[in-house]
Amino acid sequence: MYTGRTEKPCCLCGNPETDHRIDIPPRAIQLLKHAGPIAWQDVEGEVSLYFCRDDWETVRELVLETGMSPLSRCNAGRASFVLREDFEALLNDVRAEPDQRPLERELLAEAEETLERYEDGDDLVETRDLVEARIVTWALEDLGRPPAPADD
Repeated sequence: MYTGRTEKPCCLCGNPETDHRIDIPPRAIQLLKHAGPIAWQDVEGEVSLYFCRDDWETVRELVLETGMSPLSRCNAGRASFVLREDFEALLNDVRAEPDQRPLERELLAEAEETLERYEDGDDLVETRDLVEARIVTWALEDLGRPPAPADD
């Protein structure tokens, strides 16, 4: 019986021993390596990326010192996310895609608040939170506004 998410390997090297995790919006899956076959529209909730100790240092430097996103180097097959169940095939019924806009707004608001606190000199902003905030804001900037659902 499945009881929830399991730990995933490092999305960069595959090392099963991970130390850090960041969460990104489902649409950001499109920015990951090998994401083509993944139906990001069917993801429910955030997407978690895990990093081993060595790769976390690389990610931290890439984001904080170089100003670059690591997402294009992260393997989508090693990300942790939940796909909605495929009742369409079982029941011959069509279900609406999950509306991910509220989650995106929440993740973006949290990221912007973290960045604002950091810029205001708040010493309590953790490095992990700062890295996640920058990656989330960059990803959503790259992807633009979310598509409107068909009934909007």
